[in-house]
Amino acid sequence: MRHPARYRLNRLASAVLLAAALTVPAALAKDAVQKREPKGPKEDVAQIGDRNVGGGVNFYSLEKEIQLGRSMAQDVERRAKIVDDPVISEYVNRIGQNLARNSDAKVPFTIKVIDSDELNAFALPGGFFYINTGIVDLAGDEAELAGVMAHEIAHVAARHGTRSASRGQLAELATIPLVFLGGWTGYGIRQAAGFAVPMTFLKFSREFEKQADFLGVQYLYKAGYDPASMVQFFERLKAAQKRKTSKVAAAFGTHPLTEKRIQIVQKTIDELLPEQPQYAVTNSEFMNVKDRLAQLQNRRKPADDPNRPRLRRSAPADTIEVDEDAPPAEEDDRPILKRRARAD
Repeated sequence: MRHPARYRLNRLASAVLLAAALTVPAALAKDAVQKREPKGPKEDVAQIGDRNVGGGVNFYSLEKEIQLGRSMAQDVERRAKIVDDPVISEYVNRIGQNLARNSDAKVPFTIKVIDSDELNAFALPGGFFYINTGIVDLAGDEAELAGVMAHEIAHVAARHGTRSASRGQLAELATIPLVFLGGWTGYGIRQAAGFAVPMTFLKFSREFEKQADFLGVQYLYKAGYDPASMVQFFERLKAAQKRKTSKVAAAFGTHPLTEKRIQIVQKTIDELLPEQPQYAVTNSEFMNVKDRLAQLQNRRKPADDPNRPRLRRSAPADTIEVDEDAPPAEEDDRPILKRRARAD
């Protein structure tokens, strides 16, 4: 007669061994599928900065491209409301410049924030880059915000604007900026920034949009952020699109963030980007910027607006307990997202 307790123990041990036998080969197979050798420089993140990602037919020299972008930027800034808060401006600019240094771009960047709740960002030829406060507000952390900016920097690095013009795909180039959510479309920018441009609705090349996703996630990774943050932010935008919120730019419909597009970005991460033990995620500055954005929204809305943000007062200084023995906080003390160890 079998001892009941021993029988149950043997069954449990057998189940554990069987699960391990099934799990380990699956994990090894997953690793084999995920990572592969880069096929040329454009897939090799180690060569970022030393590769030509903006090649192809282009009738514009870099100097002409910068002149064109500067002229367009002047028109944007005559009509859009640029955020003048130095804390917000400096913070967003610093993230963008770090990404630009870790990109293939050959032009300097001028990065400014537009005071608009609409979810949009756009880059002009030659490195003139604008991001709406709505995008900053939607981002869940600094890495997600950096993902949006990396996508824009990729458009500039690959010279999509002047290459498109040279292909004859665009008319009236000088008044139609490059939009994050859907390519070059005057209608989207007219709504996003509140200034008039031609109503010609010109679809931006899906090929170039795909390339901006591909390069942008590489730049995000190279700058030290978790590349999965781009996927996370894309999911946020996709959810906003499903809600059909008025804050989503009209250009969003031109190149929607479909599940397939998100899967392609994830596949790039899984197959090509070597895993790092840790990534930068966010810091206290990000939440400080979000608080300051709430104050901007508060000033914009009338006092009787039920949707007006309400800021809570902080407790008086004499009611806050302070640990006098605690070490001072570092100004750039970034929390780090640590990856979980793989199952063996």
